[in-house]
Amino acid sequence: MQVMRPLPEPALKLTAKPTYVFEGGDTKLSWPGQGQSAVMVDGVGSLGSEGEQKAAPIASVAKVMTAYVILKEHPLKGDEQGETITADQKAEDESKNADESVAPLKNGQKLSQRQMLQLLMIPSGNNAARLLARWDAGSEDAFVDKMNDAAKDLGMTDSTYTDPSGLDKATVSTATDQLKLAQAVMKNDVFRTIVDMPEVEIEGIDGKIYNNNTLLLQPGVSGIKTGSSTPAGGNLLWSANTKVDGKVLWIYGAVMGQQAGTGRVYDSLSLSLTNSLKLIKDAQQAVTSATVVKKGDVVGYVDNGFGAQTPVVATKDLKAVGWPGLEVELKVTDNGKGIGHEAKAGSEVGMVTVGTGTGKVTAPVVLQDDLTEPAFGDKLTRIG
Repeated sequence: MQVMRPLPEPALKLTAKPTYVFEGGDTKLSWPGQGQSAVMVDGVGSLGSEGEQKAAPIASVAKVMTAYVILKEHPLKGDEQGETITADQKAEDESKNADESVAPLKNGQKLSQRQMLQLLMIPSGNNAARLLARWDAGSEDAFVDKMNDAAKDLGMTDSTYTDPSGLDKATVSTATDQLKLAQAVMKNDVFRTIVDMPEVEIEGIDGKIYNNNTLLLQPGVSGIKTGSSTPAGGNLLWSANTKVDGKVLWIYGAVMGQQAGTGRVYDSLSLSLTNSLKLIKDAQQAVTSATVVKKGDVVGYVDNGFGAQTPVVATKDLKAVGWPGLEVELKVTDNGKGIGHEAKAGSEVGMVTVGTGTGKVTAPVVLQDDLTEPAFGDKLTRIG
């Protein structure tokens, strides 16, 4: 009976250290020293944050969510222009408001969805935001409900949207919440193209329209959105990129609540841009790579259930992306097909994984020695 009992399934176990910490101590970033900020590398992790992550007015940064909802409801790809939107009298009347940023719209004017998104994100037209909301949902209130539903879906637990433009100071969020939105919206290639434009010309509108985000002229810096008001101060949700080992990595950051102390909103916006650029340059320099696992390293073993352990080795070097002080996780897993009771040395039995998300790297692991079925005596004397 002992000999004929079914054998236990062999198990793959980790022997390498379960974590790897990048050398160099903690990463130092030039935090603004006021308001709240946060920086992350997409698919790798957080570079840190500063200030209390407490809901605060975000001004025109709210338009990022407006664009996100519009593109979710009315997807665009490539060079598509999308549906035609007709400006109404309200959009024309609001274009004359001297105390807010607006787009020059006229009643009856027809624009494509792409052009409307350009007017939303580049000159930060509040009336463009409200027109898009009415076009999509029938009313601004109904559209705001969609904005809050999207925020909930993205896990933005400290965000509340009360209007599509951000002019209302009750539209609030945090730097860390805005990074969740940045990760989602920047997956859209049409959105990325629009927010990366320093200027745009739109048929039917005189002259060039310039982007408030002057950082777009800096190396490796992309959009996303500026925002400024007296209650909000200067805000910027930004993206940048850097290249490590030939791979482009996206860095997202939010700098909120910058106050220049001059009484001029524009000065606070300029301060948010200046402080963001310092963070961008620091983050670009901080991101690096390290060889965490080398080809031939013993990273684990196969336990045959009787105490015999057959080592497994990595089949290639694994270089992880990170920065000084970052801790990444190591795992070994089988290939989902189970491991046989007998196999020759060199047989692939699973994978070794370093990191998580899009920053994850993997390599097959193979047996260093032959895996043999338990001996007759082991079967005869086993307990349990």
